[in-house]
Amino acid sequence: MPEGDTIFRAAARLHQALSGRQVTRFSTVFPQLSRVDDDAPLAGRNIERVYAAGKHLLVQFSGDLYLRTHMRMHGSWHLYRQGERWRRPHDQMRVVIETLDFVAVGFTIPVAEFLTARELECQPDLQKIGPDLLAPTFDAGEAKRRIRERGELEIADALLNQRLLAGIGNVFKSEILFVAGVNPFAAVASLDDATLDRILAHARRLLVSNVGEGAPSGRATTGRIDPRYQLWVYGRAGKPCLRCGATIGRTKQGPDARPTYWCPSCQASPEASA
Repeated sequence: MPEGDTIFRAAARLHQALSGRQVTRFSTVFPQLSRVDDDAPLAGRNIERVYAAGKHLLVQFSGDLYLRTHMRMHGSWHLYRQGERWRRPHDQMRVVIETLDFVAVGFTIPVAEFLTARELECQPDLQKIGPDLLAPTFDAGEAKRRIRERGELEIADALLNQRLLAGIGNVFKSEILFVAGVNPFAAVASLDDATLDRILAHARRLLVSNVGEGAPSGRATTGRIDPRYQLWVYGRAGKPCLRCGATIGRTKQGPDARPTYWCPSCQASPEASA
């Protein structure tokens, strides 16, 4: 699943290119979207805004219409100049929005729907997402409250739960906990408030530093220029920790068996810290 920074950056690129421009052509493989386009064509509408809400990407059109998409594991949005060759096969196209200068293509997107503003306010998935780490109004106190309510969860699984807080994916999960010095298998109930505050502060800092002006082209958490050492632990199983030299571990964790990376020395086990 794409991380929150990926969706945020995609939305920012699309917004910069498309906002204020008129749709010249819309096409999709989704029948439910085609029916709306047939009844009230997208062509001729203005694109007012493209933005992210957690891991949802939304396009706001004139005439009280929003397109909500969710990438799940493999979906993505690409932006092309008119006439530019697509970088993915045409049979993976799910949604196309064209303007005079640009073509926005949603590839292998599994979730897409049109909503009015009123429907958007009541959309169940959007209503359930937790505080968005990349939102200017991120509420750390509310995020901590929601995490606290799931005391039985291991902290790594809690960070991936978009209903507790939005934006963290598998890469940042491991990186945040390494930087915070917290074992990924520790139960939420075993962590004090200061530790949760530290985790949330690092989560916010790392995600924000990977979007916007001056952000690295790829994910980076170490501050190092060398692309081989831009992540502390993710993808480095069996290699020495960049801080202490211990061997980085990797194991599958949680109901979806997502890989977790950690340093057994820098992130003491729950038993060792008890």
